[in-house]
Amino acid sequence: MRQRRAEHFAWLSGAGIYHGDLNFGAQHSSQKGDENFIENKALLDYSKLGEGAEVPKPSSLAVSEYHFLLLIGDKVKVVNRISEQIVEELHFDQTPELVTRGIIGLCSDASAGLFYAYDHNSIFQVSVNDEGRDMWKVYLNLKEYGAALENCRDPFQRDQVYLEQAEDAFSAKDFFRASSFYAKINYILSFEEITLKFISIGEQDALRTFLLRKLDNLEKDDKCQITMISTWATELYLDKINRLLLEDETTSENSSSEYQLIMKEFRAFLSDGKDVLDEATTMKLLESYGRVDELVYFASLKEQYEIVIHHYIQLGEAKKALAALHKPAVPIDLQYKFAPDLIMLDAYETVESWMITKNLNPRKLIPAMMRYSNEPRAKNEAHEVIKYLEFCVHRLQNEDPGVHNLLLSLYAKQDDDSALLRFLQCKFGKGRDTGPDFFYDPKYALRLCLKEKRMRACVHIYSMMSMHEEAVALALQVDPELAMAEADKVEDDEDLRKKLWLMIAKHVVEQEKGTKRENIRKAIAFLKETDGLLKIEDILPFFPDFALIDDFKEAICSALEDYNQQIENLKEEMNDATRGTDNIRNDISALAQRYAVIEHDEECGVCRRKIFSLGGDHRMVRSYASTGPMAPFYVFPCGHAFHAQCLIAHVTKCTPPTQAERILDLQKQLMLLCGESREQLNGGLTQDETVTNMTPVDKIRSQLDDAIASECPYCGDLMIGEISLPFILTEEAQQVTSWEIKLHNLGTQKSLSLAV
Repeated sequence: MRQRRAEHFAWLSGAGIYHGDLNFGAQHSSQKGDENFIENKALLDYSKLGEGAEVPKPSSLAVSEYHFLLLIGDKVKVVNRISEQIVEELHFDQTPELVTRGIIGLCSDASAGLFYAYDHNSIFQVSVNDEGRDMWKVYLNLKEYGAALENCRDPFQRDQVYLEQAEDAFSAKDFFRASSFYAKINYILSFEEITLKFISIGEQDALRTFLLRKLDNLEKDDKCQITMISTWATELYLDKINRLLLEDETTSENSSSEYQLIMKEFRAFLSDGKDVLDEATTMKLLESYGRVDELVYFASLKEQYEIVIHHYIQLGEAKKALAALHKPAVPIDLQYKFAPDLIMLDAYETVESWMITKNLNPRKLIPAMMRYSNEPRAKNEAHEVIKYLEFCVHRLQNEDPGVHNLLLSLYAKQDDDSALLRFLQCKFGKGRDTGPDFFYDPKYALRLCLKEKRMRACVHIYSMMSMHEEAVALALQVDPELAMAEADKVEDDEDLRKKLWLMIAKHVVEQEKGTKRENIRKAIAFLKETDGLLKIEDILPFFPDFALIDDFKEAICSALEDYNQQIENLKEEMNDATRGTDNIRNDISALAQRYAVIEHDEECGVCRRKIFSLGGDHRMVRSYASTGPMAPFYVFPCGHAFHAQCLIAHVTKCTPPTQAERILDLQKQLMLLCGESREQLNGGLTQDETVTNMTPVDKIRSQLDDAIASECPYCGDLMIGEISLPFILTEEAQQVTSWEIKLHNLGTQKSLSLAV
């Protein structure tokens, strides 16, 4: 067993028992340089061990943790080392013959914690069981509360110690200290009894301290009790604040140190208890006591930003209200709710806040912006709403019609219409596949501009709505140059463009106020600006009937010369057309007399037989007639010649199936119709025939000729198309297989050696 170092000592001396504690770790040095490790030294006088004049002296001593075992005569007295009181007397069972001799002494077994008394013949064991169970009472009676608490073994014992401490402090009128000890009591004294103690003597501050300490000692699971105590403490704080204010009304709040201290403490309490205080009850308390600042502070702790913002607006502090709106937990709806008040309070800061706020819908801010726009402002004051709307339209690319309409209305009310015209001319939807180029309502814009007399803007809107006549008519009231520019915008409708220029011409003629000759000169100059679209005869009706022709002499002569030139040009074109017609007619007549010279041994391009061969194997088709036994054939300008049947077969093989079917169908029709009438020429027309009096046979033969003989099959597109055809066709597969080399069994063959 591990031996422990001694912690206590006792020494029998003539005056008494000298005892104390041993602390080998401290080792304080004395003035003489000796090391001193003895603490709490005391002398137990022998007089405390008995009553009467005779003072007994122990003959032997043993020391336990808390007691002295003293051998006095044949008895062992147990004395408490702390209280120095006799707690028990032990008697030994001895035989009569040994009683006269007595107990010799005491000894201890430190490792086993046992004590022994012995005489000449016997040894008596003294057992110590739980000697420290009542030490808390010993220390409590000595008012050593710290040591008493260390020796307590259950909550009830600790409550006794706390109660004793609290009663002592309460008796000494140290109520704050008493409240701290009362707050630690959980069982032997109820919460109501303690609070009534402080209420009965009117100690509200001590009661508040007790409640706060009680909150610190409660478990987190006691939510209901925590909330009730916290609410009571809140009311006590508010009562204390009001009492401080009533005590000295002349003292300002900022100069009172106690007031500042309690306010700081109260705000810290609200911050710590924001999760346990009932929100509605606490706000009603703060409101009933008139503590607006604390109400706002608690609302911010509970994230009730609507109350906070409303308070700042009432105080006129727009920046603080906007700062509260920018907190992450603030819902976006509060932006829209307080926007009218904030923009009227500080338009610049409010608009700047809107511009840095994400996910803000400008449409919901329109009521606030309209309220601000209706208020009078200084002439040179910047319009903050226009700045925000321009930010939405150009930077955020907002497409809401309401936003665009509001910006347009604000532009229209400005003295300078340049910003309005730039806005109307801007195409916000440019570059998009679908959607309009602008997002405002053109009809609303037109009504607004007419109301505000923004005529140039009205002209642009009319033009944008394709109402060009109205645009030109209105532009003539503003600036003729603007009207000319609008008339030039019409490009796809020549009649409308001329009509618009006539409107301008009429206006120019009627508005001239100079002499007649000057008016005519200006009218003639205007004609030149139309780039020939208007003539002198177009504007003559606009002049008065009594105007002399001499005034228009130059213009009329110039117009007549232009007409003469146009007539000459038309005649030249007619002569060219007549000559072209004659050439075409001659070409048609020459086509009937075409011929080609071929040699007698010319071969067919397909079958490679003579063109002039007899029709034994190549019987001519019934649709073609010939002089003699020759088969019909075709000769192309390139020199290639083909039998008619060979050409049909070759073309049908190389053309698509639909074209081949059409050729074969024409051939069949021709064979059916040619039985009644046969021509003596090889598919041509006689000299006296014309296209109009062709027979049905000739028409079908002409169609067949066009289908198979429009170009040479070896020199035209047909040959080019054959590039994609395979070298070996499907019908030639059998011929290809005949060229295959078959391997024979070499084992059956005999090899012959040849001598060289």
